[in-house]
Order: sequence, then C-alpha cells, then structure tokens
Amino acid sequence: MENTRSKDWYISSFKKIEESLNGESKTPFHELRKNAISKFEEFDFPTIKNEEWKYTNIAPLLKYNFKQVTGVKISKKDIEKFLIPGLKVNLAVIVNGNYVPELSHFYKQPSGVRIESFRNMVLNDPEFLMKYFGKYASIDNGFVALNTAFAFDGTVLYVPDGAIIEDYIHILNVSGAEGENVLSQPRNLVITGSNSKVRIIESYHSMADNENLTNVVNEVIVGENADVEIYKLQNENMKSFHVNRTQAYQNRGSVFTHYSVTFGGSIVRNDTNTLLDAENCTGNLYGLYLTEGSQHVDNHTLIDHAKPHCQSNEMYKGVLNDSSRGVFNGKVFVRVDAQKTNAYQSNKAILLTSDAMIDTKPQLEIYADDVKCSHGAAIGQLDEEAVFYLRSRGIGEELARTVLIRAFANDIFETLTSQILHDHLNHIVYAKLK
Repeated sequence: MENTRSKDWYISSFKKIEESLNGESKTPFHELRKNAISKFEEFDFPTIKNEEWKYTNIAPLLKYNFKQVTGVKISKKDIEKFLIPGLKVNLAVIVNGNYVPELSHFYKQPSGVRIESFRNMVLNDPEFLMKYFGKYASIDNGFVALNTAFAFDGTVLYVPDGAIIEDYIHILNVSGAEGENVLSQPRNLVITGSNSKVRIIESYHSMADNENLTNVVNEVIVGENADVEIYKLQNENMKSFHVNRTQAYQNRGSVFTHYSVTFGGSIVRNDTNTLLDAENCTGNLYGLYLTEGSQHVDNHTLIDHAKPHCQSNEMYKGVLNDSSRGVFNGKVFVRVDAQKTNAYQSNKAILLTSDAMIDTKPQLEIYADDVKCSHGAAIGQLDEEAVFYLRSRGIGEELARTVLIRAFANDIFETLTSQILHDHLNHIVYAKLK
C-alpha cells in the first residue's frame, strides 16, 4: 500500500510539471521523459523481494512525499564550507537538483570544451543531448526511471579529442529547505573524446536537517585512450536518503577510475558500473564507507569485461559502528570474448560493535578461459594486539583505535594524485571517528 501511495504521488507530480512546460511538452526529448514515467509505473520502487535489493529495505523512504523545491536562496558564503580548502576547481553548483549559474565559475578551457547546465542543453541543443542521454544508464528499476522522467537539470560536460582539463571540475550538490522534504534529481552527462583527460569531484551536502531524497543518475562516456577520474563524496545529513547510479562506457585504451566515499545519510544506495567495451581498457573502482547509528549503506558494483586484453581493480572498505549496516555486492563479469582479462576485487570491513552488520557478496562470473581473476572478502574487528601495542607506547586507547582505523581506510586514498584531496578526505575520516 505504501509503495502504491508513493508511486501515485510521483506520477501526479510529473503530470503537474508537464502541464507547465507549454511547448516543451511536445518535443522529442520530453517523449523520453514520458516513456520513463511509464516505466516507473511498471517498475515501481524496488522491494526486498527484488534480488538486487534484498538487503536494502527502502520502506522508511516511502513514508515521505518528497517534492521538488525551487527558489531557495543560497549565497557563495553558504557554500564555502563545502569546498575543499586550497584546491583550485571549476565549480558547478546544484541546489535541490537545479543548476545555479551565479554560484558557479569556470576557468578558461581548451577549445571545444563545454560545461553547461543540463537544462540549458535541453532548451538550446537537444539534438546533441539526445545522442547520449539514456543510452548507457538503462531503466532497470524505479529510481532510474524516476530520475529519467524528472530529468530537467544537472550538468553536462563535453571534452573534445585531445583536450586536457588541468583543474578539477567540482559538481557541488546541496539539498534541503526549512520545513520541506526535498526531492533532488540531478542528471549528469560526461562525454570525453579520444586522448582527453578530466578529473571530476561530485559532492553531496545538506542545508537543513529535514528528511530529503537525492536520486541522481550519471552517464559517463570515456573516449579512446581517454583518462577520466571521478571522486564521489557523500556527506549529507543523517536523516537523508541517497540513491546514485553511475554508468560508465569505455572505449579502446581508456582508463576510468571512480572513488566512492560515503559518510552521511540514513539509507544510501550506490550503483557504480563500468562497461569495458574495447581492448586495452582499465577500470578502477574504489570505495570507503564509515557508518554509525542506524545508517544503512549499500554499494553495488558491476565491472563488465566485454572485450579482451583489459584489466580492472576494485577495492571497497567499510568501518561500521553502533547498529549500522553495510552491504557490498560487487560483480566482475567476463564475457566469452574477453580473453586475457586481468581482474582483482577485494572487500574488507571492520565492525566496531557486536550490533554492526555487513552483508558482502563478491562475485566473479567468467565465460572466458584465458583470464586471471581473483576476489575476496574479509570481515572482522580491530586487532586487539595492535591496539595493545600502541597503548604500550603511551597512546590512549581511543586514539590507538582511531590510528588503526585511519590506517585501514588510507588504502583507498593512497592512489590519489592530489595531496590536497588526500588530506581533505583524511581529515573528514578523522573528524568522523572522533
């Protein structure tokens, strides 16, 4: 019954927005939205009866009628606390799912680079948008369908052949409004040409303590011999709900690296997938989640090796406190033609209390015979001998445990090329553990 009420609420909201679109409701792009809302009616929200969602019960999310909110006043001073000190970035600010140009700024870019609002592309260059939109993130559940139906704003990044963007692009998402349960559904599209390079920071923060829902979909096309890095930092308030789908498509010789760092949120679901669809690709997925209270964080990943001579590396780590719960379901899929695949996957977690829980399911599904693939999972508590050793050197018990946890988490950050970003994430980990 609750699912039905929630479904009806969003279908009704879509119809109200559609009525206000005037001529835009007749465009080919809006037909994609209408198709998505039909898919949403068909799929509805997932339940624990769905195999891919059996460890994550979203019933608490369905108690609220989240709505899109516009016109929230926010200043440059308000967002300063969400920036990374000392890091020079091109900044795209999204407030409650809506791109805010007056808070965004970009340095001069190589010829042909486009960094624009999704909304601007819908209105002024829909033909370009429709070449890529919805071609990679398939509508296979209610959340992706809902985001596609409400795809009105977000960020579009186009990097042409040979272009290298020197400074990070920071897509800063801020959600919330006093007295409101806000629905934020940014849609982001990243298209990179051959021999290009870009580094993107995707961060999520809250302005108020209300229960809000962020439901985001990212589609990333990695060109031939291109190098794309994405750093996703989720640090919303502890009442928020967060659902994220990132789908990457890799061309020949490309490198795609994705970091997912989760600190906030009541229920968080991250789906991170990459398709290695040509030879000599490299896919790297790294993740860290620190949970406390009754938080629930679910990381689902898929590395799809479709062609030969590719490699992938995956490492996810979790530190779970109180009665929080983590989920890791990582699949490495090696197709028949993907000979000479080299794939590594690891999931490790530390449970700080007897009430903390984790469900881990590393998977290898291999249909080729000339491959090197390994996976593993390790779950346990802090090494008491190591704690004792540090205490014997005059370090207090609480600090000793913090040192060990930071060392455990640092494996995820040691591959970062930016010392500023490395130190910033380490600082957040330290603050979280205090």
